[in-house]
Parts: sequence; structure tokens; C-alpha cells
Amino acid sequence: MQCEEELEVFENGFDDGKFNLRIEFYGEDARKILLAIIYELYLPDYGEAYVYPFECAKEFWGIFMDGSEVKGEELKLSKTKFVNRSLIDKLKGALESIDAPKDVKAIIEKELEKSEIYKLKDGLLALGKNFILDEGSKRLFLFNKPGARELILKYLRKW
Repeated sequence: MQCEEELEVFENGFDDGKFNLRIEFYGEDARKILLAIIYELYLPDYGEAYVYPFECAKEFWGIFMDGSEVKGEELKLSKTKFVNRSLIDKLKGALESIDAPKDVKAIIEKELEKSEIYKLKDGLLALGKNFILDEGSKRLFLFNKPGARELILKYLRKW
């Protein structure tokens, strides 16, 4: 659905030409995270009263959420001391459990060893150049710009 001249929202993500940003997710529902990112991106243009792209995406996804809920949280990350085969295998298992296209999984699997791996209370978190694999919440995010990683991390464990 076209929510703004350059913002297209689809079932599992969005593509924004204005910010040259595309984010998709697979696995457990992450649409509230995407809504928060859309809100944050367009807030300066629209002001707090009515952020049209955010409202449009909410309607398309059928999610009730108020703009006042969009407050990022700092995620306390504890990097693993070393990466061993056991950690990689655990992340591969998490990737396999997520419903994503096989070609996407194959690409991510190859990149896992190059990713930064962190331990969280409920699982591992792999941060790649263009993906985030969250074992705890069973979600995989793909994005086209490295800066998107920070946007996603702000809201990753909020919803």
C-alpha cells in the first residue's frame, strides 16, 4: 500500500524512497517495531499531531498504536567473548525455525560467522551488515542500510 509518495508498506515490511530505506522482517510479528521506525522517520516532517505515514501504515496493518508509545529503549548488549561452532549452530537453528524464504536463509547463514554476536537473557542476537537475527524473539530483520540496525535495536525488545 502506498502510504506516502515514496513510502510503500507491505505485509512484512516497508520500502521508503525518501530515506532510501527498506526493512523486512520474518518470524514473529514485528510490525509495531516498523511502525515506530516510520513514526520516528516522519515525525520531523509532520509534527506530533498527525504523522500521516504512521497512521496509514497502522490502518494497513490493522494495529492500534499511539504515537506517544514510540519511545526507544537502549538495549544492553553483552558481546560474547569468542565465537565458537556451538554459538553459530545455535543461531543456525534459530534461523531454521523462522519462516523465511530459503534463499534469504542461505544468504544469512553464510553471513552469521561475520556477524557481531551478543548474549541476551533469552537468547543470542546476531548483528550483520544488513540483518539482525534475534533468537529470543524468533525474528529476522533484513535492511538495505547499515544505519537501520540502530533504528531497529531501539525498539527490538519493546514489542
